[in-house]
Amino acid sequence: MTDDIDRAQDLEERQRDTALRRQATRAGLLGKTMTDSATECQDCEQSIPEARRWAMPGCQRCVKCQTIYEKK
Repeated sequence: MTDDIDRAQDLEERQRDTALRRQATRAGLLGKTMTDSATECQDCEQSIPEARRWAMPGCQRCVKCQTIYEKK
């Protein structure tokens, strides 16, 4: 039997998923996976940490090089 708290949690989860999907679509990340990310930075050729590849699917640069790239 579902109570009010369960329904509220379900609603919150759906709203969060919708918001994350919308944000991923705007960022061009929807449908990308960690495997779409480079394992080495295309600029400095250093290894891109797994955590970054999961957090930013499709990334091609390490954080340092991406920061420099975005400032240009």
